[in-house]
Amino acid sequence: MRWRWQRAAPAVTLLLLAPVVSEVLFGATRLSYLFVLVPQIMVWGCGALLIRETVRRWRRGWLGMILLGLALAAAEEFLIQQTSLAPLVGGNPAQAYGRALGVNWVWLLAMLGYETVWVVLIPVQLAELIFWPRRDEPWLSKRGLLFTGITFGIGCVVAWYAWTQRARPLVFHAGIYQPPWSHILIALGVVLALVLAAFILPAPWQWRRERAGPAPAPQTVAILAFMLALPWFALIHIAYGAFPGVPPWVPMAAGVSWAALALLAVARWSSRRAWEPGHRLALVSGGMVASMAAGFGQGPWRSLDLDGKVVFNALAVLMLAVLAGKLVRNSIEQRDG
Repeated sequence: MRWRWQRAAPAVTLLLLAPVVSEVLFGATRLSYLFVLVPQIMVWGCGALLIRETVRRWRRGWLGMILLGLALAAAEEFLIQQTSLAPLVGGNPAQAYGRALGVNWVWLLAMLGYETVWVVLIPVQLAELIFWPRRDEPWLSKRGLLFTGITFGIGCVVAWYAWTQRARPLVFHAGIYQPPWSHILIALGVVLALVLAAFILPAPWQWRRERAGPAPAPQTVAILAFMLALPWFALIHIAYGAFPGVPPWVPMAAGVSWAALALLAVARWSSRRAWEPGHRLALVSGGMVASMAAGFGQGPWRSLDLDGKVVFNALAVLMLAVLAGKLVRNSIEQRDG
């Protein structure tokens, strides 16, 4: 039994990390309705685990993981919960900002970035840091891969029904929205194209050249990651019309440019030969702290939910500190050995 748990521990950890990092620590899923974590594990957890297994088995590298993360985010936004197609919950349908051709464009951009990074990239990196010796090997057997895929499919149906058919009309009084079938078909094509691109495009290791010289100090990486990540959450407020006088193409162009800047910065840092596990953890920590900080702005808050978020965030920071200490000790032992 203990051997089985040790073998399954990395996969189970990632199953939990994906929804906890993206939903619970941010504050979108709150203590008063923590039960929705179950379908989130089925969709986000299984989705992240399937992406991680695909990338590691076929050696697709970080580019493949980003493309598959975008595919998962596009499926969520257009096919599963359809939040980028339906009028935004809590918004004024008569004054929808950035909505054209039946798509919430600013919201879509915000979620593509958020769900790719905080649902897939950060949880995968964090799980591999926790189980560092097993970072390059598959975590699922063929049977486990099949079971995870089936669970993911069931979770998608459950999440679609729970949000579009129950939560929107009954909880948020937003009504049931049926997207045009043309939008659904286009979305399916986009998702498939992203998946194919993840396999067709050359993996980064085929064209990346390691750079000489030191990488930025881990403390510097953490601060820069925080500074790069925090502004992204402004897109959520902008999507709800925080600056109605600004043309939607302005935040869209700024968001795409900012994402490209962040991607180039991280690619440049991680190409250094001196890039170590401690740098990866610093990168992850900066992004997580930015998400947790930004989540406090997603009010209003009930006292119970706010207290729960504070406790969850404090525990997350403590666990990151413990993991950092473990990585430092391992580095010292390897150097001394």
